[in-house]
Amino acid sequence: MKISAHAVGTMLGAWQEGPGPAHQRLSDRLRLLVLDGRLCLGAALPSERDLATALGTSRTTVGAAYRTLVEHGYLATRERARATVRLPHDTPSEPRSGGDPSTIDLSFAAPPAPSESLHAAFATALEQLPRHFGRHGYDRYGTAELREAVAGWYQRRGLPTAPDHIMITNGAQHALGLLARTLLSPRDKVLIDHPTYPHAIRAFTDAGARLLPVAVGPSGWDPVHLLAAGRTAQLAYLIPDFHNPTGMCMPASLRRRLRLACPTIIDETMCDLALDGADPEPFALHVPTAVSVGSVSKSIWGGLRIGWIRAVPSVLERVVQARPATDLGTPVVEQLATAVLLNEHRTQRPDMLRQLRAQRGALMQALTEHLPDVHAPLPAGGVTLWARFPDPISSRLAAIAPDCGVTIAAGPRFGVGGAFERHVRLPYTLPSDRLAEAIRRLARAHLAFRRGATGSHTPAPVA
Repeated sequence: MKISAHAVGTMLGAWQEGPGPAHQRLSDRLRLLVLDGRLCLGAALPSERDLATALGTSRTTVGAAYRTLVEHGYLATRERARATVRLPHDTPSEPRSGGDPSTIDLSFAAPPAPSESLHAAFATALEQLPRHFGRHGYDRYGTAELREAVAGWYQRRGLPTAPDHIMITNGAQHALGLLARTLLSPRDKVLIDHPTYPHAIRAFTDAGARLLPVAVGPSGWDPVHLLAAGRTAQLAYLIPDFHNPTGMCMPASLRRRLRLACPTIIDETMCDLALDGADPEPFALHVPTAVSVGSVSKSIWGGLRIGWIRAVPSVLERVVQARPATDLGTPVVEQLATAVLLNEHRTQRPDMLRQLRAQRGALMQALTEHLPDVHAPLPAGGVTLWARFPDPISSRLAAIAPDCGVTIAAGPRFGVGGAFERHVRLPYTLPSDRLAEAIRRLARAHLAFRRGATGSHTPAPVA
């Protein structure tokens, strides 16, 4: 597969910014694109001349960057042919749970499970399971018990919902993939928050869509830009409830008056995680045609892998027709256990919210002490800070950080076109002492970067 110079330039973004010679900055960014999977293995890169023209730089700079990548095993060359992407035989593995256990992982933003209530829910689910044995077990809509429980969860939030408006999925990411394949055609335009959830970007681009990013700035969402983009988009995807990664919450006044001209998907994964103020009202309360996606991955436990789609039955019928191409349904035991948890109102966890507030404070304090130049606005809820460094260094910092015992999610993972190189998403889901130690290690990585260190670690997955 050949990749055009324009496409590579778009992925590189603002690669010119930052310290060091231009060829080093370019080779570092290209290597991170390879490790991040955005430049796929075997892909043929543009010629030195074409890429230099697209980037507005010299052919010497591009040639030096390519030679560096060849020397380190990230490009393969042969005479009179384009350089192709590869991985070196000695690419370091990710320092995750299967690697160095002392590494602190800040790439995942998920609270631990409520062990007692979760164990009790599964015990009850096992007692209920035999009544399902006479059925085939493949239900593309989900079990009646869980659909009723999810409908009840919406009812308690003030949004009238019937079970036939609910489809159960294998998590919110699965729901987004199903909706993207069902509602989009190749080259359709999708309005997205910018920054946004990385796996949503992947779901829409895998469906062949073109993204229309609308900035979520320091003051939140811009209704003028949202409305303008909505007039040209075929679909919109918004995270108004404790936005991932910024933690912002869309004001009720904007929810009541925002009417986009295109179908809208609302991600409600974080809506039970209000740390300051009241729980947000459902977006669909004011836009009845909105398609809502939810899950229990943040409010209860990511290991349940249970999510759902709330939509009018005609939309769900389209989704259910497309579903067999990827899966035949969601495991029954997990559905029964989740129904128990929802019926017992277990997504409302005051103890967890108190703990998250304390950990959020500990993370803010650690940043003040060890990285005082980093700005991180206090989020209204959710589980992450959106930290801004003075310089565009996050991708290179993510490559160096594992050498100092911490993994992070660099800002460009949450955007398109190489944006957010000044940002890092920092979750506060770990104990306070671990968060303080993680920031001390990140400060050491930052110092190492300033002294000229480079890294070659594979970027960690994001959740």
